[in-house]
Amino acid sequence: MVLTSGSDQRDLWSFRRCRCRVPRPNDARWRAGLTTPLPAWRSFPLRRRLAQELSAPVAIDNDAKAMALGEAWLGCLRGRRSAMCVTVSTGVGSGILLDGRLLQGADGNAGHIGHTIAAPLGRRCACGARGCLEAEVSGLALEARAGHAPPFPEWLLRSAGELLGRAISSAAALLDLEAVALGGGVVHAAGASLIAAAEAEVSRSFRLFHRPLRLEVAQVSPLVGAAALALGSARVEAAA
Repeated sequence: MVLTSGSDQRDLWSFRRCRCRVPRPNDARWRAGLTTPLPAWRSFPLRRRLAQELSAPVAIDNDAKAMALGEAWLGCLRGRRSAMCVTVSTGVGSGILLDGRLLQGADGNAGHIGHTIAAPLGRRCACGARGCLEAEVSGLALEARAGHAPPFPEWLLRSAGELLGRAISSAAALLDLEAVALGGGVVHAAGASLIAAAEAEVSRSFRLFHRPLRLEVAQVSPLVGAAALALGSARVEAAA
């Protein structure tokens, strides 16, 4: 959100514009009915309600895309022009930078790595497909597979890391990526086990370009990326 000082003591701040990051797919009007692991978001008219409350223009984007922009601006992907951020939390999403630009796609939904098929005979996903990466490695999926809340057993974290690494390798080969940042509650809570398993799978699977693919742990909040989007910048220039 971009703020200016209010002109009235009763109105300390006024909002010039608002950019909001949320964990659900986008469409042109941010309307109801889109797939998300959080059911309450599916029918909530977020853009309209925020615009009413703030009396300011509101733009909304996916949280993983905001994370990618934030990491490229001030985090572990600074100086990288073709990279991806993957967030593993309640759901699984990603934001992709190609040639210094945030990839958008036809409806602004580029980067939904959580709905690539990781296990064809796997669990049913909220989107209706079977075996999506999100249905296997998200926080909700790990709780269902383990039968309990965190901490999760090592075998499960290694299994999740392997599936994650396989999906990352496929995306990197398709898009010619040079680095990938990992973030989200599951990544930070799982610690070394999940990341090590993902790195091992990437080493096995990403062989096309005869160069290593770097996996980094995200360093900044997605709110940093949301701030950059609010300021109107969806382009990240490589650091000198």
